Amino acid sequence: MRSHVWWYTARAGGIVAWALVSLAVVGGLQLSTRLVRKPAPSWVLDVHRFVGGLSVAFVAVHLLGLALDPFIGYGVADLFVPFVSTYEPLPVALGVIGFYLLLAIEITSLAMRKLPRRTWHAVHLTSFVLFVIATLHGLTAGTDRHNALFQWACLLVATLVLMMTLVRVWSPRRAARAPVVRIDRT
Repeated sequence: MRSHVWWYTARAGGIVAWALVSLAVVGGLQLSTRLVRKPAPSWVLDVHRFVGGLSVAFVAVHLLGLALDPFIGYGVADLFVPFVSTYEPLPVALGVIGFYLLLAIEITSLAMRKLPRRTWHAVHLTSFVLFVIATLHGLTAGTDRHNALFQWACLLVATLVLMMTLVRVWSPRRAARAPVVRIDRT
């Protein structure tokens, strides 16, 4: 009887990574819409950042489990090059693309203070694309795609993200600060 430890590691790592990405997106929406408090306590942003970083770690666990599972036989190219995998090429390619998006989001977040705000914001907005890609990857490539609990979790979280996104889009914009005008009274 052979061990399935690496297969279960890959599955668990992927599901936990998806849940963490989802939590980071929901947390980011909560911060940007200010649904709870104005302004949100600083620890909320810290949790958002921590969860984003933790999602990268669990994607690494997912990839490690896939690489070490002898039954799958994935090589480096299967894990890091889109459309190379012979097993479900499109769904696996979505996972590879999602991995690169996640890295871009995390790296630019770590370098946020050194980047122009517009650059950081443009990359950070791809979090929505990442969420969609990661959800589709899990629902089309994953072993658990037929699991009703996983399907319902995806549906409920996607509904929550959609509702919060609509609130964010339809919320009134913060008023721009008026420029300070100095009057010389000499």
